[in-house]
Amino acid sequence: MKFTDSHVHFWDRALMPYAWLHEVPSIWERHAPENLCAEALAEPPEKIVFVECGAPWLDEVKWIERLAVKEPRIRGMVARIAINAGAQTTADIAELRRHPLVRGVRHHFEHDGPDYCARPEFVAGVRELPAAGLSFDICCQHPQLPAVITLAQACPDVSFILDHGGKPGIRAGRLDPWREHLRALAALPNVVCKLSGLVTEADHAHWTAAQLAPYVAHLLETFGPSRLLFGGDWPVARLASSYPRWLATARVFTAHLAVAEQAAIFSGNAARVYRV
Repeated sequence: MKFTDSHVHFWDRALMPYAWLHEVPSIWERHAPENLCAEALAEPPEKIVFVECGAPWLDEVKWIERLAVKEPRIRGMVARIAINAGAQTTADIAELRRHPLVRGVRHHFEHDGPDYCARPEFVAGVRELPAAGLSFDICCQHPQLPAVITLAQACPDVSFILDHGGKPGIRAGRLDPWREHLRALAALPNVVCKLSGLVTEADHAHWTAAQLAPYVAHLLETFGPSRLLFGGDWPVARLASSYPRWLATARVFTAHLAVAEQAAIFSGNAARVYRV
């Protein structure tokens, strides 16, 4: 089955700074489309949605545009801007409209306070996105999910994509209150969720499919096949898994679904949400 990867990163420290990569030297070397295709062996994604990596945002957008000229699998991009910067946010969104490959925005806040994304200036910036035809990717830790619910409720016209299942506490075996929070988010029609990034929330060296199973089951129960998007989170996921292993694991978790439902998770939903 051909598939779309809704969450891929590329970086090159020779071109741009990525301060956070110093914390993970095992993956800080250059990662580009050819490296992904090599690791994916005989089954690379048919389409790719690139997600920002914390580099200077406009430089990164222009670099990905150049990559996309040579690599037609890159069909969309989630760019990084500060969404809570008032007039600067408005100006940055206007600039993004000049780059048609950009489909959405992400403001990474998982290391900020528990209510960070529910603050008025954050909400105000997010509310500017629909007029520009942009969605908002949410990258948070599970304790921040109550504020994420508040944000999504306050912005009913915004298309939200929850990255990595809201980063549940898999390593600690913690299911609650994550399950309650995911149920509340799934009740909002403007939120979808990525089946991605779970392996890096587990024990990197010793995770098993059985440990991930209750989390994936809850994602399927709450968001359902029509609102889940497969994401490889490559190359961050390399901290815990090869690309083929995570792809195979995700397919095992969804093998009981109808063929059309599997196709939705692995391609159709990304096509709809990111217009790729």
